[in-house]
Amino acid sequence: METLKQQLTSLLNYRALWRVAFVISVLAIGFLATTNNPYPVPSSSNDKVNHLVAFVELTILTRLAWPDLRAIWYAPALLAFGLGIEVIQANLPYREFSLADLVADGAGIAIGLLPWPGIPKAGKPDLRNSPESL
Repeated sequence: METLKQQLTSLLNYRALWRVAFVISVLAIGFLATTNNPYPVPSSSNDKVNHLVAFVELTILTRLAWPDLRAIWYAPALLAFGLGIEVIQANLPYREFSLADLVADGAGIAIGLLPWPGIPKAGKPDLRNSPESL
């Protein structure tokens, strides 16, 4: 029987799950950022906190879904997603462009890039853990 730690490690390494979660999150964030109907979604009354939390989540999901991808590739893409949301909001009569929202997105990405337990580091595999090192 697997221990809880082994089960959690197995779950953290299940990339397909995290990729589906990422796509669902991108769609949900895009929808919520462009709708004018208030939905009963748990959120902060401060819009900047919502942006921060959303982009921490997207960054962590990206790291879990594509652990070999370096931050230099996905961090700018996530920030471009935030900019895209702001550009779309600038063209909506019930929303507005906010540079502060983009700063909150960037802060969320930066927090998501911090070391988190269980999230593998991107880059070359450590040779000490390879079968050839035995």
